[in-house]
Amino acid sequence: MGRPRWTSALRTRRIALGVLPIAAITLILGEAQMSQAGAANGVKNVVLVHGGFVDGSGWEGVYRLLKKGGFSVTIVQNPTVSLAGDVAVTKRALAAQGGQAILVGHSYGGAVITEAGNDPNVAGLVYVAAFAPDKGESVASLIKDPVPGAPVPPILPPQDGFLFLDRAKFAASFAADVASDAAAFMADAQVPWGVEALSGAITQPAWRSKPSWYLVASDDKMIPPDAQRAMSKRAGATVVEVKGSHAVYVSQPQAVARLIEEAAKSATLAAK
Repeated sequence: MGRPRWTSALRTRRIALGVLPIAAITLILGEAQMSQAGAANGVKNVVLVHGGFVDGSGWEGVYRLLKKGGFSVTIVQNPTVSLAGDVAVTKRALAAQGGQAILVGHSYGGAVITEAGNDPNVAGLVYVAAFAPDKGESVASLIKDPVPGAPVPPILPPQDGFLFLDRAKFAASFAADVASDAAAFMADAQVPWGVEALSGAITQPAWRSKPSWYLVASDDKMIPPDAQRAMSKRAGATVVEVKGSHAVYVSQPQAVARLIEEAAKSATLAAK
């Protein structure tokens, strides 16, 4: 007599179940390899520069995603006292890289990377809801004549040469899509922003000689989205637009990391 059909079916099921873990492991390994493709096939170093009123800790979500993707990531803790000082700190970070890097700036950090980006270790620039000044421009000159009807950031009068945002209005203007407890912490942990930093003028905009990418935050209440679009167009940047607040790098780290990965890959391809 032949083997009962149910016995054959049971054996087949056992074989299938034994193969499944192997298939799952293969899939996981494949995903890990794919997640590292950006770093393997492009620039491997990323330097992140924060803006005014905050420090580098806001980059944590982006940092974790980039590290998972195989990148070497450095976060610059610029003092935001003067543009020259912040550029110097950023250049020291660039000098420590083991090769070329993608230089990323948020908000005022965009002015910093526009000047520091001329460093030979910079392969490309990524602006995240950031200022991208031209030669002779500063953050102060760019915000001097706001567009009629545009939201006015709740900046308090200078205290000993430094600026703060009104704590009660911080979340609505800076971090409307960030969790309320995190936004409250950001408001209470503000870093003084030096008036001298705002008035620091660009001597040579790096975006005129380096490829650039720009993430426009369409719900930004600090830098009007139309101003972001105008600056990114002038810079000839590759643009993506995300529905997010000024703190889009905190609320949507996946979108920011994705653009940085694209820049890392494209900058290398352009250099070949």
